[in-house]
Amino acid sequence: MSLKNPVDRWGTVSQAFHWLIVVLLVVMAYLGLTMTDLPTSAHKANVYALHKSIGLTILALVVLRLAWRLYAGRPHEVDGMPPWQQRIASLTHAALYLLLFAIPLSGWVINSTSGFPLRWFGLVHVPAIAPRDKPLNALSKEVHEVLFWTLVAVAAMHAAAAVYHHRIQRDATLVRMLPRGWLRLPTPKQDLPHA
Repeated sequence: MSLKNPVDRWGTVSQAFHWLIVVLLVVMAYLGLTMTDLPTSAHKANVYALHKSIGLTILALVVLRLAWRLYAGRPHEVDGMPPWQQRIASLTHAALYLLLFAIPLSGWVINSTSGFPLRWFGLVHVPAIAPRDKPLNALSKEVHEVLFWTLVAVAAMHAAAAVYHHRIQRDATLVRMLPRGWLRLPTPKQDLPHA
C-alpha cells in the first residue's frame, strides 16, 4: 500500500481525500437544496449550522488535498490518452479545485455579511471575512447558487468522462482512483476479424 502517488495510480491518501470530499459534497447538496424550505425552528438553525460547518471542512480538505498533491506528486498520464483529452482533464480538474474553493468562501461571505456568528461544529469560533452588508449578502447568495450549479455540471462531466474511459476507452482512468481490487481494469477492445 503506497501513501504517496505511484506512477501508475493515485495513492491511498489522495484517494481518501477524493472520496471523502465527494461524500461531503453530496451531503452538502442535499442540505443546501432542502434547508431553505424548512419551517423556522431550532432544527432549521441546526441544519444551517451543519451546512456551514461541513462547508468549512470541505474548504480545509481541499487545501490539504492540494498540499498533499504538491508533496506526493501525481501519476503519469494514462497510456494512449490523446493530448486533447489530457488538456480537457487538466482544465476540468482546475475548474473543480477553483469551485471547491469559491463555493465555501462565498458561503462564508454570506454568513459574514448576514451578521450571524459562525462556529465550526459548535466548537471553534470562525471570524467574519466581510462586514455586515445587505447588498453584498444578496449578491453572495446569488454567486453561491450559481457556483453550486456550475460545480454540479462540471462534476457530472468529470464522472461521465471517468465512466467513458472505463467502459468505452477501456483504460485505467477510473480504476486508478479506486482502492486496488474494487474494480478490474477492463479488457482491451478486440478488433473484429475481417471477412
